[in-house]
Amino acid sequence: MLGIFLVLSDRTRGLFQQEDLALMKPTSFIVNISRGPIIDETALVEALRSGTIAGAGLDVFDREPLALDSPLRSLENVVLMPHLGYVTEAGFRSSFARMAEDVAAYLKGQPIRVVE
Repeated sequence: MLGIFLVLSDRTRGLFQQEDLALMKPTSFIVNISRGPIIDETALVEALRSGTIAGAGLDVFDREPLALDSPLRSLENVVLMPHLGYVTEAGFRSSFARMAEDVAAYLKGQPIRVVE
């Protein structure tokens, strides 16, 4: 099993294309809980339909919410989630603690975790 966590940027958009999916074993499952556009959705649908890969678990999509007519909704080898993979008690505890630190530091005039 391979786990990769990526941020969406110009470098990662469309990172997994048809050629990449073709390199996977037919017993492989791809799971994306990172950012939808990292995987070329058209190529993914084709790989799932053709049996190039066994299945997919998706918590994120190219466009959210996932369109009602998306072919991903009709594939039996796909599990879809409504972008809730991050929702855990531990995740919330960690996030809220960091948010409180961020606000306190900002109010002191010493912001932390500044994104430029």
